[in-house]
Amino acid sequence: MKDLKLDWVVIKSVVSGSGGMATPAGIPKNIQLAAAAKGKKKPTPTIKVEKSNMSVDETRELLQEKDVVDAVLRMPINLIRSVKSTKKGVKNAWGIAAVGAESSKRDGAGVTVAVLDTGIDKNHPAFDKMKIEQRNFCDGEPDDDVDGHGTHCAGTIFGQDVGNTRIGIARKIDRALIGKVIGEDGGASDAIIDAIQWAQSEGAHVISMSLGMDFPGFVYQLVRKGLGVEQATSLALTGYTMNLRMFDRLSRGIIGEPGLHAGSVVTAAAGNESKMPLYTIMVAPPASAEDFVSVAALDEASRLADFSNVGAKLAAPGVDILSASLDGGLETMSGTSMATPHVAGVAALWASELLAAKKSADAAKIVDMMKAKAKSLQPEISERDVAWGMVQAP
Repeated sequence: MKDLKLDWVVIKSVVSGSGGMATPAGIPKNIQLAAAAKGKKKPTPTIKVEKSNMSVDETRELLQEKDVVDAVLRMPINLIRSVKSTKKGVKNAWGIAAVGAESSKRDGAGVTVAVLDTGIDKNHPAFDKMKIEQRNFCDGEPDDDVDGHGTHCAGTIFGQDVGNTRIGIARKIDRALIGKVIGEDGGASDAIIDAIQWAQSEGAHVISMSLGMDFPGFVYQLVRKGLGVEQATSLALTGYTMNLRMFDRLSRGIIGEPGLHAGSVVTAAAGNESKMPLYTIMVAPPASAEDFVSVAALDEASRLADFSNVGAKLAAPGVDILSASLDGGLETMSGTSMATPHVAGVAALWASELLAAKKSADAAKIVDMMKAKAKSLQPEISERDVAWGMVQAP
C-alpha cells in the first residue's frame, strides 16, 4: 500500500513568490478569473493543474514545494444520468413558465454562460446563429456531443425556439462556452478544474455542471490495481473526501470575494440517487461544495421528484423536461441534470438584469437575488430538503 502509485491532481500556483496566496482554504484568493463587465481586461489564470502518478510518500514530499497549493487523488467524474421519462407526448417545456422566465423582461443579453458536460450538437436548430466556443477536455474524444446529455442541458439554458416550441430560458445570451468534460469513458476531477478555470478566464457569468464524482467507479479502478475491496473502499473514501474539500476551496474562489472579484455562479446537480419514500440521499459532490448552487428536481405539481437527492439550495423543474436532442429534434428527459440548467438559465437572466441596470453582474449578487426571490415550497417540502425554494426569474 505504501509504495502503490496512484494518479494525483496537483494544483500549483503560477503567482511568483507568496504574494496573492493565502486564503485559509489554501487556494489563492485571485483564483477568481471572470471579468466583472464588458471591456475589462481578460484575467490571467493564477493556478495550473497537473496530473502525476505518485506514491503517498512522494506526494507528501511534493506538498512541501513552494508553488504547490494542493494535491488530491484523481477521482473519476461521470454524468448524473437522466431518469427515463414516463410521460408520453410532451409538447411544451413547462419549466420555462414555472420559473417565471416566460413573463420576464430579461433575456440574457450581455451574459456569457458555460456548460461543462458532454459537449453540444452545434448544428442543432436550437443553437442556430449563436456564438458558441467549444473546448474539449477529453483526450481522444470527438469535439461534438455523442451522448445527448450536454445538448439537452444547453437547450434548456439558452436554446432558440425549435419550430414553434420554446425550450430555452435565456435565449439572447452573448456567448456560450461549451466545455466537453465527459466522454465515452467518463471524466476526471482534473478536467473539471481545468474547465472551470477556462470558463472563468473567458468571462463566464454562469457555469452549469450536471455531473458527479464516481465513487463506485473509483473503488472498481483500485480493485483492478490489485487492492482488496476493503482497502479499495477505504482509499476511495479518502480520495472522495480530498476532492470534496478541494471543491469546497475552489467554490469559495469561484463565487468571488466582495469588492475584489466578480467570480462565476456555478450551478450543479444534486444527484438522482434517492428512492422516495424508501430513502433519501444527500447532495453529492461537487454540488455539495460550499458555494456552488446545488439543485434538486421538481415535478409539474411542484413536488420533489422521487429520485432527487435532498439538501439542495434551490429546486427547479426536472421531470419530463422537453429540450434539444441529437437527432435535431426535441426529447424529454428527467433528472436533477435537467433541473440544473433551469437554475443556470435563471442566473443568466439575473445577470442580465444587473447589466441592464449598469451594475456589476458578480456572482455573490446573483446568488443573493436568487435566494431572496425563490418561491417557497413549504410546508410540503422541508428546508432540510430544499433550503431556499424554487428558483424564479426577474
